[in-house]
Amino acid sequence: MHLRSKTSICLSTFLLAILLSSCNDGQKKGKASVASNNDNEEKKSIISLIRNDEEQKVDVLIDGELFTSYIYPETVKKPVLYPIKTAQGTIVTRGFPLESRAGERVDHPHHVGLWFNYGDVNGLDFWNNSDAIPEDKRAHYGTIVHQEINRISSGNDRGELEVSMAWKDSEGKTLMTEYTTFIFSGTDNERVIDRITTLTALDEDVSMKDNKEGLLGIRVARELEHPADKPEMFTDASGNPTDVPVLNNDGVTGWYNSSEGLEGHDVWGARAKWMNLSGEINGEDIAIAIFDHPDNIGYPTYWHARGYGLYAANSLGQEAMSGGKETLNFILGANESVTFKHRVVIYSGKEVDKQQIDKDFEVFAQ
Repeated sequence: MHLRSKTSICLSTFLLAILLSSCNDGQKKGKASVASNNDNEEKKSIISLIRNDEEQKVDVLIDGELFTSYIYPETVKKPVLYPIKTAQGTIVTRGFPLESRAGERVDHPHHVGLWFNYGDVNGLDFWNNSDAIPEDKRAHYGTIVHQEINRISSGNDRGELEVSMAWKDSEGKTLMTEYTTFIFSGTDNERVIDRITTLTALDEDVSMKDNKEGLLGIRVARELEHPADKPEMFTDASGNPTDVPVLNNDGVTGWYNSSEGLEGHDVWGARAKWMNLSGEINGEDIAIAIFDHPDNIGYPTYWHARGYGLYAANSLGQEAMSGGKETLNFILGANESVTFKHRVVIYSGKEVDKQQIDKDFEVFAQ
């Protein structure tokens, strides 16, 4: 073979090696890029809903771990979600009166889990009703009674629960029916509850006069309360006082902040698109954000958010919440319906800033 031919072959082999090496590098870079993108994607969760009629509940599991339960025992006077846990399994709801824990408050026995009701419906107090009400005063209170589980859906990314309830007076007469859809979802560090509630009046108008006791509420664990340095007394719509004493503030880290930039105790009686309560439990950063939907009456809602752990969005109590500057006194006409949409997001394991919550709120609002 001629030297020139050998040289040509060697050169060709060298160029081919360079080309193959370049292709392999490109493939490696491409694979690395794909892997990096996959790392940034949230893992899909499996949401399972398990019905238990005997125990009057539906358990909501995410990836096999309890997130919350829809419970409807007669002793609570309304169906609620209880307990509610973070993605790491930490309970964020108060235990009392169902499961008292050491060091927590034992006031307001009607504050159970996450609920939806109101303090003045045709003159009846649905908000403050509990087994603690004396027999001779129960005529002034209403009860929300679970009627039926209409649909349960488990699956990837989300689970759904549709239920029917009846808002009844003290004699058992139904004033309104309620049809609620719960949508549950979660990621590695978030848990989400959407509650879509439709109230329908029967053959008579239903008056929901302005009242500070409403509408969507949650009572949080002691660690998520505001630290308090003095006792307080709160009075319900009927004038009944409740003392809230000072407790040991060790480990109490809660702090409110709103979409409008208000913080701490200043959020009470103010309007906002969303509210956030952040704190820490056993070293875990936790934030509970509640979103009010633009379609809701009274948007953006007023906030009935107290430092002792009550946290509620109240779009109907405008006169009570504004100090008389505004009035709504909502009336639901006979055979008419009204729908409320809310989202509750429980963030955990990371600090969440206003920019992140604004972004999440916009997704919900759209």
